[in-house]
Amino acid sequence: MPITLCYKNTENLEFCSRNFPIGCYVSKSGQTKKSCNIRDGKNDTFYIFNHLDFEITYHNELGETWRSTFGEDSSRIISAKIQVNSLNSNRCDRTTGPVMFQSTSKDIEIPFTYSVKFIKNNEIRWASRWDYILKSLPQTRIQWFSILNSLVIVLFLSGMIATILLRTLCKNNSRYSRIVGTGSAKEQFGWKLIDGDVFRPPQKGILLSTLVGNGVQIAMTFLITLVFAALDFLSPDKPGALLTCLILCYVLLGIPAGYTSARLYKMFGGANWKKIALTTAITCPR
Repeated sequence: MPITLCYKNTENLEFCSRNFPIGCYVSKSGQTKKSCNIRDGKNDTFYIFNHLDFEITYHNELGETWRSTFGEDSSRIISAKIQVNSLNSNRCDRTTGPVMFQSTSKDIEIPFTYSVKFIKNNEIRWASRWDYILKSLPQTRIQWFSILNSLVIVLFLSGMIATILLRTLCKNNSRYSRIVGTGSAKEQFGWKLIDGDVFRPPQKGILLSTLVGNGVQIAMTFLITLVFAALDFLSPDKPGALLTCLILCYVLLGIPAGYTSARLYKMFGGANWKKIALTTAITCPR
């Protein structure tokens, strides 16, 4: 479990970092970095964070399955936070001033101290111990502006392509309707030359039916697994649950995969549907 330093950023939101500074510098203009908690600091001055406050939060609820393995008196650490301070005292006296200097021309004696605080919290489960770190990262927040921007661009391009396609089809249809007579192959043009190809069975219908059946099997496997994971049935505190669900769903969905392949093959005019069902079962490696 990494030790994290949590502080408020410029947006007044909590940000947790997996490292912590050992000091900070107040520039000549009075500017400091985000993690520098020195208030009313002197300009052009270095401050040393020589006191560390550790806050260890643990989970110790009765009835957990892991207690039988590690013992009834065992606990699980769910967070380890740290706060840095600058105290010019070797007895953790918070009323003293900070350790600071403006140059390194002279020797400075710096005392280093720390304190540890243990907090029991049974509301946060061990499987959710990373949530407070992930929620503080900007990458984990929903980027509504980016999603809306992408959606508007997709809708605009789709509408433009649909308009061009409809105009082209209407123009070709009007030209085709003006053809006088029965119409021969030479008089047809554009997409009218291949309008009947959609009803022709493919040359390799067996391969197409087999791949479609396997695609249905894989897609349904991932869809069902994602639904179970979203409903919190596949928790990280259950090792192997995700892999077991994937294998079990993949095996059971072999039946609808074979049915889909056989049904599609019969639409192509095939008669040996049993061969297609067997081919679907052995084509893609298990």
